[in-house]
Amino acid sequence: MIKKVLIANRGEIAIRIIRACREMGVRTVAVYSTGDTEALHAQLADEAVCIGPASLKESYLNTYAILSAAEATGADAIHPGYGFLSENSKFARVCMKSGIKFIGPAPEAMELMGDKITARRLMKENGVPIIPGTTDPLETPEAAEETARELGFPVMIKASAGGGGRGIRKVTRPEDVRDAWMSARAEAEAAFGDGTLFMEKCIENGRHLEVQILADEHGNAVHLFERECSLQRRNQKVMEEAPSCCLDDERRREMGEAAVRAARASGYTNAGTIEFLVDDSGYYFMELNARVQVEHPVTEMATGIDIVKAQLLIASGEPLSIRQEDVRLLGHAIECRINAEDTDKNFMPSIGRITMLHVPGGPGVRFDSMLYNGYEIPPYFDSMVGKLICMDRDREGAMAKMRSALTEMVIDGVETNIDFQLDLLTNKKVLRGELDTGLVERIMEET
Repeated sequence: MIKKVLIANRGEIAIRIIRACREMGVRTVAVYSTGDTEALHAQLADEAVCIGPASLKESYLNTYAILSAAEATGADAIHPGYGFLSENSKFARVCMKSGIKFIGPAPEAMELMGDKITARRLMKENGVPIIPGTTDPLETPEAAEETARELGFPVMIKASAGGGGRGIRKVTRPEDVRDAWMSARAEAEAAFGDGTLFMEKCIENGRHLEVQILADEHGNAVHLFERECSLQRRNQKVMEEAPSCCLDDERRREMGEAAVRAARASGYTNAGTIEFLVDDSGYYFMELNARVQVEHPVTEMATGIDIVKAQLLIASGEPLSIRQEDVRLLGHAIECRINAEDTDKNFMPSIGRITMLHVPGGPGVRFDSMLYNGYEIPPYFDSMVGKLICMDRDREGAMAKMRSALTEMVIDGVETNIDFQLDLLTNKKVLRGELDTGLVERIMEET
C-alpha cells in the first residue's frame, strides 16, 4: 500500500485528496508556490514544500521541482489531481523512472488516447460509436473538400493532437473548406508540433454526457454511470448532475458498457472519464479524460463510491473491490461550480480577501473548497473557488435542495456567480431537463 503521497496540485482538489489519504492512513505532502502561501492545502497536509514563484511554469508545472520535493520528503507516489500535469505522459514516465508511482493511467494509454485519429479508429474497432467522419488523416485541402461534401455541412476540422480549442475550425460552406484546413493545420503545427487533421460531422447543440470509469491493474473495469455536463459557458462546464435525465435504462446500460470497452481497448487503468456527445440519433465518443474530473463529487454522491480512495487503492496494486452489479444509483445529485467572478462584468475574475464565509449544511449537502474566513484569493489561478453538491431522492428534490443551499451560502469580500447559478436553477428549460451545450449562451442572450 502507498505510504506517502505528494499532491502535485492546489486548491480544492488538493484538499480533497488530503482528506481521502488521511482517512486511509496515508501521509501527505503538499506543494505550493509563493502565490499560495496562505493556501489551506499547505496547512492541512502532513508536510508542505514551496516549489517556486507564483508563475505556474515555475511551480505547479515545474516537473523538476515537484520530483525534487517528492524525493526530499520520501513520497512513494504522486497524485496530479486535475489540470496542470495530470495528463502529461512525459511527467508520468519520469515518475516511473524515478521509482515514484504516478496515480493515474500508464503514459502509453495517455499517448494512445491523446492521438484523436488513433483513438477514433480504436473506438470504432471496439464497437464504440464515433461521430461520423474520418479515421485517417486529411492530407490535403482537396481531400478535406471531398470529405466535407460526403458528410454534409456543417463539419468540424480538428487537430489530431489537439486540445484546448486549438486547431479546430467549424465550416458551414464549401468555399471555406480550403482556408479552414490551412489555418487549422498552421495553428496545430504551432501549438502541438503536429499539423495532422481529421474531420467530423458537426453536431450542433447536442448534449454532453460523460461516463465515469474505474479500471484496476488486473483487467477489471466498471462504470459508475453518467454525468450530465451540457450546461456550459464558453465550453466550460457550469453545472453538472448525475444521472442524466435524458437517458432511459437501456441507453444508460449501453453507454456504460461502451465506456468500459473504451477503457479496456486502450489499456486504461485508474479513474477516467469517457466523454460522449448525444443527440436524437444516438451517442458518440468524443474523448477519454485521463484523470479525475473536476465534477467527480457529483458521481460520488449519486453512487456512494469514493473515487479518490479508489484511485489510491488501484495505484497500490489492489483489485477493484466492486463489481458492476454492485454499482447502484442512490439518488440524484447536482453540482454547481462556485467561481469568484463578476457576472455583470463579463465574468471577470474577482480577487480579494474573504471577509465572511458561511457554508450551507444538512443531509445531502457537500461543499468542496479551499476557502476560509480571512483567506485572500490570489490573482494567479483559475476563478473556481468551490463546488457545491446536493443530493436527494430525485431530480426535483435535488434542484430544490440546491436552490436552498445557494440561497443560504455567503461568500463576502469578492464577487461570485451564486446568483447566476440560482437563475439557471429557475429557468424553465433547465427545470424540464431540456438541456444542450448551447442552452446557457442562449439564456444569457435572452436576459
